[in-house]
Amino acid sequence: MERNFQKAAEYIESASNQGAILAVLPEYHLLNWVPHDPGYKEACSHWQTYLQKYQNLAKEFNICIVPGTLVELHDQGTQDERLLNVAYFIDNTGAILGRYQKKNLWGNIERDHLTSSTMDPHVAFDTPIGKVGMLICWDLAFPEAWRELISQGAKTIIIPTFWTLSDCSKEGLAINPVAEGLFLDSMLTARCFENTCAVVFANAGGPPGKGYAGLSQVCVPYAGALTRLGSHAEGMAVVDVDMGILEDAEKNYQTQ
Repeated sequence: MERNFQKAAEYIESASNQGAILAVLPEYHLLNWVPHDPGYKEACSHWQTYLQKYQNLAKEFNICIVPGTLVELHDQGTQDERLLNVAYFIDNTGAILGRYQKKNLWGNIERDHLTSSTMDPHVAFDTPIGKVGMLICWDLAFPEAWRELISQGAKTIIIPTFWTLSDCSKEGLAINPVAEGLFLDSMLTARCFENTCAVVFANAGGPPGKGYAGLSQVCVPYAGALTRLGSHAEGMAVVDVDMGILEDAEKNYQTQ
């Protein structure tokens, strides 16, 4: 965890030095998703320590941070013990402005271990970059979640993600080995058009041969992806977003 945190801190400092006002990390960025590992649950008990570290970084570098997701262990050792997969929006003073617990869990690999937010509403909230909504990974496949956030005035949807090429079935991979990449590129472009919003999608990268999809991108209507990390490799991009594009697109498409 500490090694991954230090790497994230270096990226955040670099982003701040380049003038960024928001840094977004991928889902599961501190620990990966290995719930069967004997030490995993204990590591998840330290989530508050790392949340505070990110709050300190935000204040130190004067930058808003969505620190991917933190897997949180609650009520350890009781009958109510549970793991939650949570994204936070931290502003540049270190204050927590938003919190979102993953609702749509991916298959038994998550459903056997994580607790969903179930019927809790999706909530948009005010930030220094305007009104924001957050989703996590597989949530992006559910258009009703987007509409709920857009109806509350969200202009930017932030999506920390851990999505791999191997999430596709054997049948799908036989047809297209990069089907999941096609899914992501198509869905993110469609969502920004149909909701006239900006999308900040941060997906995990990693070593070759492990199935990492990468493809982190920022999308807006008309343009699609303003930048796109096209390989699986770990990296960072700093993107300027003209939010006026959203107003122009809404006048044209009138979807809100």
